[in-house]
Amino acid sequence: MDIKTNSLFAQMQNMSLQATGNKIPAVGGDLQAVNPVGQVNQTTDKFGNLLTDALNTVNDLQQDAGAKKVAFEMGDRNVTLAEVMVASSKSGIALDATVQVRNKFVEAYKEIMSMPV
Repeated sequence: MDIKTNSLFAQMQNMSLQATGNKIPAVGGDLQAVNPVGQVNQTTDKFGNLLTDALNTVNDLQQDAGAKKVAFEMGDRNVTLAEVMVASSKSGIALDATVQVRNKFVEAYKEIMSMPV
């Protein structure tokens, strides 16, 4: 390997160690902790909170679509048919995705419950 390739390989190894949080050998041979750079997920939110937020978003889309439908049916000139159709499509897609996620959760739960202990 030439010098550039060797240097690139060393940088890749160093970045890999930083990403995993492992220790790397220092110049004197002692192990030093790696300063984590660019961690992927620094949030402290719990999964339940994220799921609740997603369900609230789906609910908001459903309510928005319903409100636009009612406004259009009542003759509100500020709401176009295109807006109603887009809002309905968004809410339908969001609901379908939510149902698919629920089905995957149920499937995973059944699989875990059937595992021998």
